[in-house]
This record gives sequence, C-alpha cells and structure tokens, in this order.
Amino acid sequence: MGRPAGVGVLAVRKGVRWRSPLPEDERERRRVPGFENVPAIVAAAAALRARTEEAEAEGRRLSALVERIRAEVPRLVPDVEVVGDPVLRLPHVVTFSCLYVEGEALLTELDKAGFAVSSGSSCTASTLRPSHVLEAMGVLTHGNVRVSLPRGVSEDDIDRFLAVLPDIVRRIRSSLGVH
Repeated sequence: MGRPAGVGVLAVRKGVRWRSPLPEDERERRRVPGFENVPAIVAAAAALRARTEEAEAEGRRLSALVERIRAEVPRLVPDVEVVGDPVLRLPHVVTFSCLYVEGEALLTELDKAGFAVSSGSSCTASTLRPSHVLEAMGVLTHGNVRVSLPRGVSEDDIDRFLAVLPDIVRRIRSSLGVH
C-alpha cells in the first residue's frame, strides 16, 4: 500500500476480542512497552487513504490489461485454455493453461525473459502437487501460468509479454517433440 517500512495496519472488527501476542508490561497498563512511531503511523494512514482512492481506477485499468491477455494469448498460442470467469474475477489476475507444456518449464523461461509469473493456483504455489482448485474447476492442472499484474504495470510490459510468450511455448513444445 506504499506505507513506510516497519509499520503495518491491523483492522479488528467491532465486537471482536483481540489481544496482542506480544508480551504485556504491567507498568504500561497491560500494553506492549515502547513508543509508537507516530509519524510512520500517520504516513501509513495517508498511504492507505491514497491507495483506497486510486483503487477503483487502477482496478479498471488492470482489468482491461487482463482482458487483453485473456483475448490475445489463445489467439497467439495454439492449444491454450484461459481459466476462470471472464467477468467475475480479480481485476489483476489471469490464469491460462498451455497444453503439452510443464508449468515450471514455462515459468523458468518467462523468468529468463524478465517476467515473474506463477504456476498453478496460489494456494498450492509452494507445493509440487497439482492445484485442487484448478482440478475442481475441471481445467488442466499442469502447464498453468498465473499472471498477477502489479500496480503500475504498463501496456508496454503487456506488449512485451505477448510478444515473447508464443516463441517460448513453441521452443518448449519443440524440445519435447510436440509441434
């Protein structure tokens, strides 16, 4: 959210009992000892307010870029399935599956080209098991690429991604004897 390092925001809903996991100090009326970094707290609040104000416009912009990826990838790369609902989705995330390509091989090659993407679903990103989420959706569980667009990503970045992806997929398929 653009806040200063070392300060965070914890939202606790009204009526919820919360107790700090940090040690209490009887000299501080059962509060955690130390001084609050008031300037950093004010800066974090300002950053949160600014991010909230720009969220709707940035969401629309990212959604348009994701829509472009959703439309172009299957047009540019044969045997690709775009995963997920085209409308009821997060504005900055798109997942697609490339038949005859292992997700990890695709990730490695995209990383070499300067793109940080993921494979599978985020809930199984740290495991080598197929994604139960993708499985439940009835889509391919291998050869997936999950693209999460960061705030501020440019159209040029998307142009470059769409330019390098077809050749990368073609090379991987060719190395496996798939044409």
